[in-house]
Amino acid sequence: MDALQQMGTLAQAVSTCTLLYCSGLSLPKHLVIGCKTFSQMTKVMVCVFLVLFFQAHNGDLTIRPTCKPGFSEDDYTAFVSQNIMEGQKLLRVKFNNCAGNKGVRYETNSLDFKVRVDGTMYAAHHVQMPSKQLILMVTAWDPQILGRWEAIVRFLVTEKSQHSGHKPKGRKTVPGELAQQQSDTLLPWRQHQSANGLRRQKRDWVIPPINVPENSRGPFPQQLVRIRSDKDKEIHIRYSITGVGADQPPMEVFSIDPVSGRMYVTRPMDREERASYHLRAHAVDMNGNKVENPIDLYIYVIDMNDNRPEFINQVYNGSVDEGSKPGTYVMTVTANDADDSTTANGMVRYRIVTQTPQSPSQNMFTINSETGDIVTVAAGLDREKVQQYIVIVQATDMEGNLNYGLSNTATAIITVTDVNDNPPEFTTSTYSGEVPENRVEVVVANLTVMDRDQPHSPNWNAIYRIISGDPSGHFTIRTDPITNEGMVTVVKAVDYEMNRAFMLTVMVSNQAPLASGIQMSFQSTAGVTISVTDVNEAPYFPTNHKLIRLEEGVPTGTVLTTFSAVDPDRFMQQAVRYSKLSDPANWLNINATNGQITTAAVLDRESDYIKNNVYEATFLAADNGIPPASGTGTLQIYLIDINDNAPELLPKEAQICEKPNLNVINITAADADIDPNVGPFVFELPSVPSAVRKNWTITRLNGDYAQLSLRIMYLEAGVYDVPIIVTDSGNPPLYNTSVIKVKVCPCDENGDCTTIGAVAAAGLGTGAIIAILICIIILLTMVLLFVVWMKRREKERHTKQLLIDPEDDVRDNILKYDEEGGGEEDQDYDLSQLQQPETMDHVLNKTPGVRRVDERPIGAEPQYPVRPVIPHPGDIGDFINEGLRAADNDPTAPPYDSLLVFDYEGSGSTAGSVSSLNSSSSGDQDYDYLNDWGPRFKKLADMYGGGEED
Repeated sequence: MDALQQMGTLAQAVSTCTLLYCSGLSLPKHLVIGCKTFSQMTKVMVCVFLVLFFQAHNGDLTIRPTCKPGFSEDDYTAFVSQNIMEGQKLLRVKFNNCAGNKGVRYETNSLDFKVRVDGTMYAAHHVQMPSKQLILMVTAWDPQILGRWEAIVRFLVTEKSQHSGHKPKGRKTVPGELAQQQSDTLLPWRQHQSANGLRRQKRDWVIPPINVPENSRGPFPQQLVRIRSDKDKEIHIRYSITGVGADQPPMEVFSIDPVSGRMYVTRPMDREERASYHLRAHAVDMNGNKVENPIDLYIYVIDMNDNRPEFINQVYNGSVDEGSKPGTYVMTVTANDADDSTTANGMVRYRIVTQTPQSPSQNMFTINSETGDIVTVAAGLDREKVQQYIVIVQATDMEGNLNYGLSNTATAIITVTDVNDNPPEFTTSTYSGEVPENRVEVVVANLTVMDRDQPHSPNWNAIYRIISGDPSGHFTIRTDPITNEGMVTVVKAVDYEMNRAFMLTVMVSNQAPLASGIQMSFQSTAGVTISVTDVNEAPYFPTNHKLIRLEEGVPTGTVLTTFSAVDPDRFMQQAVRYSKLSDPANWLNINATNGQITTAAVLDRESDYIKNNVYEATFLAADNGIPPASGTGTLQIYLIDINDNAPELLPKEAQICEKPNLNVINITAADADIDPNVGPFVFELPSVPSAVRKNWTITRLNGDYAQLSLRIMYLEAGVYDVPIIVTDSGNPPLYNTSVIKVKVCPCDENGDCTTIGAVAAAGLGTGAIIAILICIIILLTMVLLFVVWMKRREKERHTKQLLIDPEDDVRDNILKYDEEGGGEEDQDYDLSQLQQPETMDHVLNKTPGVRRVDERPIGAEPQYPVRPVIPHPGDIGDFINEGLRAADNDPTAPPYDSLLVFDYEGSGSTAGSVSSLNSSSSGDQDYDYLNDWGPRFKKLADMYGGGEED
């Protein structure tokens, strides 16, 4: 019995294993491993053994499908209140990683909500819901397999009456259930019967969201859902919807059949234009009375992959230092996808398509597929070889799936920036130059260097230093900003007699320090040889300015000092000659060969050429070099004062009242010398003449001032010369007798001289004063009379009329023409007839009756009045009247008012009378040209230019 039972069991095991093997269903892992290890027969035997073993231990041989990690749903929906308390449980998400969920962690994209290890979602703190709907993203992360899974959680805010006792918190909406709800009829208003027969109204349902895919092709209108009330069996109900998309812009996106309650979408939706709609459904009776409370309808537009990723910029510019290590950040490119970023439609991934140039490697850069960060992936970036890379970056949605996703490209230009990885190097190891002595700011030599770094950058700019050979700092090296050459420049004059040559060692470096790991090159140092050339230098005075002290007044020819110069050219045999360059007073002489200074005149300290007791003279020292050079030196002579000037009394003039005790004269003295050869002074009156001390007295005030006053009670007004002897305090003292002119005059009560008194003091008597006043009055009277006469003469000149009317004055019409002589036919005239006859017999014997009226008669002429040389203005009219009367009585005057006198042209004429010539207008000559000759020929033009019609 036991054997049969074991055989049955074995047969069952074989059958089971064969069935599992042939059917291809999945066994537990340990069974599958065992089954696939051996041959077919062996597999059957092993399978029987494993089945028996499995039944002995588990008693279960369930065939399980393959496990796929992920959330149980892609979209969870929960209904919450407006105010959520801290720690309040809202929803539980289910996730399976096919390994018992060990180590799975959850996180959200909101700081307001968190997820526990068991998937329970709760509020991290008190939350006030900002809107009717809140969409979150929950992420599950498994650190063991490095996987991430995401799901959407929607929180719908409802009123309290719609929220309690209906749907449990965290209730998920299964897609199949949601489709069922959308296709079936919704009964949001449901009536319930109580146990005692009374009808009570249960709280309204909350309608779950309605999902509508965008870009649907229809046909439209497309039904979304049907809404009806339980009361439509009792009364006729009309349904309507309100809100954005129904009766608010955009209008008529959704419509509802008022009788059946079927709700439609009328056109394709665009999630990028609007992602959700909030409508309210209303139910009223035929009279418009509300039958049910309005119901909230939430319609979400399901995203479709209809938008390509768009880069923010088509061209991105970035840079990376040459020599950067792999993994160095370069730049970030960003592309945005208008599709839903929580779905694969909006999840963008990046990749590098091409790189140009592909040197030194075709994959010098890589890009983070999610963030768009471009980093270096290979070493070998060298700006001196490749200065710029052009990288084409592609962005693809659908998480980078090239088969289903949409793509776009952009260009990333990566510039390899320079680092100082190339030290500057001299092009040669030695340089040379030459400089004349005593010259500064002269470029001696140009040092050329080579640097492969980027020109005109701190990595390329050269800095030169002299490290040896110039301890006194005669040279410096300046950098040419354009060529980067070093210009060795003299900044401190060199002396050939001190240094004939310099051996400099110079070093070059960059403005920026060398990059890490780069060493200076041995070619960064060089030698510079500078030769100094000798030039003829000017002699110089070792002591310049030279100061000597001596007393003034030394005699002419006195040797003062030797002012010699030194020639710095020690290697040249040259002679130095001296001469004066400036000697304002011409007091000095200098020896031309040795520079000895002697006096040419007496030196006077009080001279105008002395400033602060010092006299300055400039001398010239010149050598005989080629070309000759010269230097100047200044000699200063400080003159010590001696008492060689007597004091002078001040003031030279003064006035005083004729009576004493009213005022006095303050006197002092001036001395051209200086202390101690000046004051205090001694003022005294001489004993001769005796009247001086009799009339005057001197009172000493101090060492420099004294007072001169009258000794007697009264002194007649006048000018008095008062001699005063002034003596200084020099050694020996000098004195001087000075005369002060004192005017003595009568004074008023204030002690001031009166005007008459001042005149009297000047020495004029009363008679002289009266005579002077009379002369002044006569002179003023004569001047007044002369002015009156001149005004009267000017007035008469303007009132007299002219003798000749200006219009009749034809003097300006008399023109003088040059004599041009006669023509050929004008040579046989008898010119004697035009000469003045020697006798007047033919005139005197002429019959009176035939005398021409315009001839000058022969006879006695009346005497016309002679015009005085200096006529009086009042006599001019009388003179003219007398001349007019004489002319009227003159028998020789012509009968017409003319003053012209014609010369006699002789008696008779060889020419016939011209009175027989008649003017005729019958000729054919044209006289119209007279009109062009101007106004002077207008009369002739009128007479002859008119023709026969005139």
